[in-house]
Amino acid sequence: MPYIPHTPEDVAAMLASMDLTDIGQLFAEIPAGLCNEALARVPAALNEMQLMRLARERAAQSGDYLCFLGAGAYEHHIPAAVWQIATRGEFYSAYTPYQAEASQGTLQVLYEWQTMMASLTGLDVSNASLYDGASALAEAVLMAVRLHRGDSRRVLVSAGLHPHYRAVLATLLAPQQVGLAEIGFDPASGRLDPHALERAGSAPFVALVIAQPNFFGVLEEPDALTDWAHEKGALVIGACNPLALALLRPPGAWGRDGADIACGEAQPFGIPLCAGGPYLGYLCCRQEYLRQMPGRIAGRTLDAAGQPGYTLTLQAREQHIRRARATSNICTNQGLMVTASAIHLALLGAQGVEQVAASSHANTLRLLALLTAIPGVTRMFDAPVFHEAVLRLPQSAAGVLERLRGRGILGGLELCPHHPELGHALLVCATETKTEADLQRYAAALAEVLETAPC
Repeated sequence: MPYIPHTPEDVAAMLASMDLTDIGQLFAEIPAGLCNEALARVPAALNEMQLMRLARERAAQSGDYLCFLGAGAYEHHIPAAVWQIATRGEFYSAYTPYQAEASQGTLQVLYEWQTMMASLTGLDVSNASLYDGASALAEAVLMAVRLHRGDSRRVLVSAGLHPHYRAVLATLLAPQQVGLAEIGFDPASGRLDPHALERAGSAPFVALVIAQPNFFGVLEEPDALTDWAHEKGALVIGACNPLALALLRPPGAWGRDGADIACGEAQPFGIPLCAGGPYLGYLCCRQEYLRQMPGRIAGRTLDAAGQPGYTLTLQAREQHIRRARATSNICTNQGLMVTASAIHLALLGAQGVEQVAASSHANTLRLLALLTAIPGVTRMFDAPVFHEAVLRLPQSAAGVLERLRGRGILGGLELCPHHPELGHALLVCATETKTEADLQRYAAALAEVLETAPC
């Protein structure tokens, strides 16, 4: 743990340089009524040895579990070099690279990351990141509304879109008077229901959001969906797991003309699972839509001496232009997360990212084969999947997960709170981090739990 000691002599010297005698004088502008004289619930100070012991004890309370959870946050191997480099002072302490001449390293990282994300999505440009996948999708929808030339402010989304994404869309779009039309999914395949889609498309709409894969891990048929939306005069937004794009056709190549915008969560690239965050949203689009892209774009140019240089090319946000003309009120970007993600992608390279995706998919299929061999456990949907899939259990998924947790296994996500119509449904995920022994351990534990527990 980094530690910077300030001795009483150091503190006194710093205060003297400001003609002060007490640290409390630094906060004199705070009204006395707002200050707490004593913090009754804060324990007595600990020395370093005691503090480290307490930290270890608290960490141990979290347990060491075998994780088969997915649902938008994934456990992938992160090479040690990623955060060793990302937490160097040059990156870790940098905030916003307003001065290009003093921020060349940071700007180059942003530029390289944008280049890699544009390559993965098959689109022309990428911005320098958003807060997370859900807010990136909301920004993509608002971008589509600005681009659409009709009067409609209606967007079609699948009920198979991640429920957190749908909740964020509802929260952020309602004040903008953007309506969401939720399209049901086919109970057999888990894909967008084509009949429900046709009914929803009978009225004008701005854009169709295609999740690839969707919340259930199911792969949609984006070519037909993209062409259908374009024929209706609407834009297409691909909300994609970027790791899947190492194996699947990129959004820029969907259908005849490709998707117009792609966005999603880049957490699979170098970002650990850490108490709910942080995350990292990406957003890419066609060249002609560049001026409506939120956030910032780092660009590469040549200086007066002909040497490569980097700068912020586009900053269409309220800090830089009139508020009414801003495309977003994003006040910063996930610069540190971008740095880690760019290093992760650079270390793996195109072949390495493809191998991670293929290994994750193979492990998921192997896990499904082992679990569906257990009496009473079946696949919920028959469409192809990536990364995760839904299982139907013979008893409550919540109870099963609780008993698996007691055996040191995080067995997946219960879907009843989000989709009660699916019954005893469990979303399971296996990444490249899982060994055959891990998969066998999960299968044996699940079989034991189902056999010994009452239905």
